[in-house]
Amino acid sequence: MADTGWSSCARSLKGVILDMCGVLYDSGEGDGVAIPGSIEAVRKLKASDLKLRFCTNETQASRDKFVAKLQRLGFDISVEEVFSPAPAAVAVLKQRGLRPHLLVHDALLPEFASVDKSDPNCVVIGDAADNFSYQNLNEAFRVLIGLEKPVLFSLGRGKYYKEMDGLSLDVGVYMKALEYATDVEAEVIGKPATSFFQSVLNDMVLQSHEVMMIGDDLVNDVGGAQQCGMKGVQVRTGKYRPSDEKHPTVAADGTVDDLAQAVDMILSQRC
Repeated sequence: MADTGWSSCARSLKGVILDMCGVLYDSGEGDGVAIPGSIEAVRKLKASDLKLRFCTNETQASRDKFVAKLQRLGFDISVEEVFSPAPAAVAVLKQRGLRPHLLVHDALLPEFASVDKSDPNCVVIGDAADNFSYQNLNEAFRVLIGLEKPVLFSLGRGKYYKEMDGLSLDVGVYMKALEYATDVEAEVIGKPATSFFQSVLNDMVLQSHEVMMIGDDLVNDVGGAQQCGMKGVQVRTGKYRPSDEKHPTVAADGTVDDLAQAVDMILSQRC
């Protein structure tokens, strides 16, 4: 069943932002698997008069390789439509003249090829998966603790995400460990940071009240979008948990079974 009250605002919508993992597909071995109905839902949105962008905290692959994976699954999607934390982090590092020690997935390293990494004066942490060893975490800790003004960037702050074989720990867990050990508060690049959402809105040339975010993460997708002034709708796929609908601080504007249902409800209000 879906909440239907939120769909009335679809008449005034000019754009939609979609989360990816847990909304379009579930990650796992190989390319993962598309969530039923999601490929057609994206096709319907693209055929409508709504602007569409994709917003992800994916940091286990470079953006072009990640998009290629989605294309192999059958999605009509281009690199220019996808906003992810790594390119945003590179821009921040260059703007501030920072040289990172990277604790990221090996497949993400090409995104940082243009950045000077000698004599690090900050740490960047992403979803490093198996690279989250004690040795690697301790090395990042030693870099931070040795800096007079330590700077820690986290590419997202999620607690966990859904893979085909179950839930897996996300970067936020390890970010918190480094924060605790060094008394440094991480600067989050990616969802739920308002600046990250605003960069997507700027690309769409739309105001926040004209756009709806659809995601599976109540706090980082829905709550982050709401903080930016957008409507936020949660799908009951991916990392969704029934307890999300009774969350003490974040309440979705609507909850639907999946992306296909959300898109059908949006488009039915625009006929």
